[in-house]
Amino acid sequence: MAAFGACITSRGLAVVARFEDIWHEQCEAAKTIKARYGDQAAFDYLVGEKLLQFTSAAKRHPEFAAQLPAFVAKVRQMFFGANMDAYLDALEAQLIERAHDVDDEDVEVLVADTSDLESLRQIADLLLAPNLGIA
Repeated sequence: MAAFGACITSRGLAVVARFEDIWHEQCEAAKTIKARYGDQAAFDYLVGEKLLQFTSAAKRHPEFAAQLPAFVAKVRQMFFGANMDAYLDALEAQLIERAHDVDDEDVEVLVADTSDLESLRQIADLLLAPNLGIA
């Protein structure tokens, strides 16, 4: 992460491209997963893993936050259609099950799982919105 921060003042545009490269590479990997293992596996990877991580990073780093709308728009293009609800429901069920499997003593993991579930619900709102606009 430090490598990104070191370039912000002198090469702001290069930094944006690097953050954009992150999610572009993840979308390309999802296409490969989709071809080999199907839509649900690709969705689980891209949304359940990568977009959740990206959303978490966006809460702390404006560089990620700036790329979040474009990342969400790309996911909407890749998984457009009636199956989106089903994919999101399956992913939410996985996160809920994972949270129930955590020992009550492992507070750190429980908090992370709860945060992931909250983030997924916010992401779902964006993915299922009829139109994405700007404020």
